[in-house]
Amino acid sequence: MLKNWINIFIFQIKNSKLFTALNVLGLSIGIAGLIFAILYWNDEQSYDKWNPNKENVFLVANQMDPTTYWSSSSSPIGSAIKEISPEVESFSYVNGNYENEIIRFNGKKIQSDKVLSAQANFFEYFPYDFIEGSAKSGLPDGNSICLSQDLAEQIFGTESAFGKKIVMQNKVLVVRGVYKLDKKSIFNPSCVVNFMDQRVKNTIQQWGNFQFVLLLKLKNPSDADRVAKTLKKIYYTNMTLPRAKFQGMSPEEFILKFGEVKPHLEPLSVIRLHTKTGGLIETNGNYQLLLIMVGLSVLILILSIVNYVNSATANAVKRAKEIGVRKVIGASRTNILQQFIFETAIISLIAILISLVIVELSLPYYNVFLEKNLVLQSSQFYVQLVVIFIVTVIAAGIFPAVYVSNFEVLKVLRGNFARSKSGVWLRNGMLIFQFMVASFFIIGSYIVYQQIDYMNSKKLGFNGTQIMNISYRNVYGEKVSDQDRMKKYESIKNELLRVKGVKEVAAGGFVMGIGAKSVISYHYKDINVDGNNVPVDFGVLEMMQIKLAKGRFFSPEYSQDTISSMIINETAAKLMKEKDPIGKKIFWDGKEAVIVGVVKDFNIGNPGEAIPPITIFHFKSVKWFSNLLNNIYVKADPAAMRETIAAIENVWSKKVDADYPFQYDFVDKEYKKSYHNYVKQKNLFSLLNVIVIVIALIGLFALASYSIERRMKEIAIRKTLGAETNVLLKELCKQYVLFSLIGFVMALFPAYYLLNKWLENFSYRVGISVYPFLTGFAVLLFLTLAVVLSRAYQATRVDVLQYLKYE
Repeated sequence: MLKNWINIFIFQIKNSKLFTALNVLGLSIGIAGLIFAILYWNDEQSYDKWNPNKENVFLVANQMDPTTYWSSSSSPIGSAIKEISPEVESFSYVNGNYENEIIRFNGKKIQSDKVLSAQANFFEYFPYDFIEGSAKSGLPDGNSICLSQDLAEQIFGTESAFGKKIVMQNKVLVVRGVYKLDKKSIFNPSCVVNFMDQRVKNTIQQWGNFQFVLLLKLKNPSDADRVAKTLKKIYYTNMTLPRAKFQGMSPEEFILKFGEVKPHLEPLSVIRLHTKTGGLIETNGNYQLLLIMVGLSVLILILSIVNYVNSATANAVKRAKEIGVRKVIGASRTNILQQFIFETAIISLIAILISLVIVELSLPYYNVFLEKNLVLQSSQFYVQLVVIFIVTVIAAGIFPAVYVSNFEVLKVLRGNFARSKSGVWLRNGMLIFQFMVASFFIIGSYIVYQQIDYMNSKKLGFNGTQIMNISYRNVYGEKVSDQDRMKKYESIKNELLRVKGVKEVAAGGFVMGIGAKSVISYHYKDINVDGNNVPVDFGVLEMMQIKLAKGRFFSPEYSQDTISSMIINETAAKLMKEKDPIGKKIFWDGKEAVIVGVVKDFNIGNPGEAIPPITIFHFKSVKWFSNLLNNIYVKADPAAMRETIAAIENVWSKKVDADYPFQYDFVDKEYKKSYHNYVKQKNLFSLLNVIVIVIALIGLFALASYSIERRMKEIAIRKTLGAETNVLLKELCKQYVLFSLIGFVMALFPAYYLLNKWLENFSYRVGISVYPFLTGFAVLLFLTLAVVLSRAYQATRVDVLQYLKYE
């Protein structure tokens, strides 16, 4: 029996090459899209899945206002919660950023840009496998360091690293352990040093200093809400009450006007994709893009299966007599069902193999698109592939098998292939579904393109053209003072100004598109403003062509500008509810500052974000601002830009920093990277749009072929009676125009609702007008007519005798 089925299958392939090719192609594309989505899903879900502490370790996320969450916590809160709350087993402070350092050993210099400072118990929270030393004894003091296996091999080669001494930040460190960095986590440091104990100790009384990431390990994960309430009480006692007393207000009045810190606990298992904060050291996963990709890929596979069902039922007309003959010679309905499901299984298996080839060939480009390193190798993936095969066979095979097995013997042997009205409506319903999905993608691509184009063309409030942002590695260490850092910068600035072609040089503690590096609340009368701190040098605002609304810029002619002067943006001025804030005094971080200027709003973050209140100070006005001096902006002559960059690099390597490579980017290009995730979504939508249209057209071609095949005798008779070609074409096309209209109307609400939800991600967004819908229908109608008319025209050109000779 199996041999007979295979022979029949091969025979049908030979006689229906086009239909078979279209079926396999449609399923291959749909399955390939789902495989891509599954690889992305598996990778994102794998973060910290290996960690046995994933449900017990929590990040303290502090809600500062209704929309702002900080991943950093104040320094004293860890010890306080450990003493008060019996539910807390331990706490661990970790630095919020990797450090870029040079490691020296026996004259060898190795650069590592993923140096993590953490407390001694870090490896109890992230138990990486140790190949030398142990997690418990890896970071006993501030003179210890643990290296990843890769970094240890770079420094020591094949020799053992344990116990050897290296130098970093002019400090001798002893290697206490080597660990394997082969698992995905929110922390993937190349090495870990215990500088955090001392840093926390130095700031242990600073309740308003939200500087370090705080992790808590709970005895029972179900106690998270109770611990969060305890944290809130601690902040209330140590921050809200003293500040209310200083303002001469009751705690209730203070909270009503200024708000309060509301801690939340986020388990390690959800931080990668679901944290409410700006994220930790490693880049956050893009949960929205993940859902979009998985959802649309599943939709495309459904579309592929619908397309297969339509093609299979269309092709079944040609096999009606075969089924009738098989039933006459004794084949049961079950035998027919099994045979057609078997054929679907073979088609699905071939489609999966082709889809794997498509994925393998496209994977390098997909990895570039996602900035990942995905591979087609994992037991989990193979299980998922088997599930895809089974689901595809069941979904695509059952209906065509039932359809052909129900052919009535006498009718099909007499040449009457008409089926029930319910079967016709089901096929037409599937075609309408294809039109609906195609309409959704065409409309969606138009709106997504509009939004990204709007972001590209939106006025940003600054001009970064021909301005270089040079990444500067600041000077740190126990003996390095704030004055030392500023002196070194002034020296670098003078050296750069001597370079031919350099017009202006100024530093800024910010990166356009990323935003400010610190936020501090300040008070004006009874108003509290969470200001994004932007420390600058003289001239950087003018260099960026940031417009002045009122007052003046900083100037070296005014000595107070390096002591207490402050510039705010228009958003901050509106929050202060002050028509003319120039000269007004505010209370900022324990000191009094005077507003000397108001600049027009500019996008310091990406253009999809709301412009925050910004407070601008000179670097020298606040001692610790010199720690944020990591970006030097240079405006050069565009006519000699290449020569100028080469000269700057030469000066940099000889007189600034010979240990680190010269790294720069132009501000305008750098800014565009800030919303590349949205550009990815646009490109993804455009690609899937093409795929959906191709699959929908394949399905339309199959059903049009089926419909026209059934009406060939009618067409032959009408042609014999003198019907013109254009009349026949109109008659054959009108139902498909109606179906496309119904599908388009059905797509209107989901398209409007879902795309409007997507646009809610943007503070500055386009409105949804009628034009995307009109364009979508026009494109859909054009493609429908192109396919149907071409197929119908072929039908009107056949030899009528071929279909009339049996009458």
